[in-house]
Amino acid sequence: MTGPVQTPPDLYHVLDQLCPMHAVLDATGHILHVGPTLQKLRPGTPLPGQRFLEVFELHRPRSVTTMAQLLAIGGVKLHLAFRTTPRTALKGCVTKGPVPEQVIVTLGFGMSIHEAVATHALTSADFAVTDLAVEMLYLVEAKSAAMEASRTLNLRLQSAMMAAKEQSLTDTLTGLKNRRAMDNALWRLIENRDRFALMHLDLDFFKAVNDTRGHAAGDHVLQHVSAQMLQEVRQTDIVARVGGDEFVLLFPGLTDHATLDDLARRIIARLEQPVIFEGKSCHVSASIGTVLSSDYANPTPDRVLADADVALYASKHAGRACHRFYTPDLRS
Repeated sequence: MTGPVQTPPDLYHVLDQLCPMHAVLDATGHILHVGPTLQKLRPGTPLPGQRFLEVFELHRPRSVTTMAQLLAIGGVKLHLAFRTTPRTALKGCVTKGPVPEQVIVTLGFGMSIHEAVATHALTSADFAVTDLAVEMLYLVEAKSAAMEASRTLNLRLQSAMMAAKEQSLTDTLTGLKNRRAMDNALWRLIENRDRFALMHLDLDFFKAVNDTRGHAAGDHVLQHVSAQMLQEVRQTDIVARVGGDEFVLLFPGLTDHATLDDLARRIIARLEQPVIFEGKSCHVSASIGTVLSSDYANPTPDRVLADADVALYASKHAGRACHRFYTPDLRS
């Protein structure tokens, strides 16, 4: 009496080379042999000797629930996964083996190859030399690298655009906002019908600093007074240099006379302190004119700035180092 027909060892070797993701099953569904890559997916747990359907869960065809049914559907595409984690998804096909009462299940990763390679630390040596999965993996990696390079480039471009935009709204000498930024902010406040106050500040005696100490001293004074003004305002306020020694300060939500007058006087007091440049004192002061949005039914940027300018020159005519609120009688 003869026993079960044995698969020649040489055939296993050939299968391992041609299809390292395969399993040889007997008629009872027990695994007789697996390819080296398939075994690598379950290190430390020998697959031979286990029942195929106890190792793998068959997702499609859903009608197949027994080994007999599995053995009867040769050539049909299978969708399956390991029952234990990591539950790597696989695709496969059943075909009759060269030995009677044995079948060969060839397996592959399909579109999940990238995840499988990362999960199981697979290399090109784990695939047949003719397997297009390796080329597919290279394409996926190349695409990922290209997408990452593109994302990095986009981030750099966005950063450069933001920096360029910020630079276009910044006075290069003082670091304050420039005229363009102030115009934009004023327009938004008016468009949104927000309450605000606007101060037009002009330095007194600044020309004398340039004439007697030079333009380097004048630049130093401008930087100093800019820093001093920033010390007095809120983070939500806007301080902009709109001319050589002219500044506009915007105060969103602030229209209280007493608060604004006190703020203007504190700014003037700060700016009257001597500024030291190369061991010598530079002296300036400031005149300020203020307008309130609450004084207008329908304010416009041009009207607000023009009235602030009127109030500013009223301050200068009052003896400089003064602060005036705009009132219509100042135009008479």
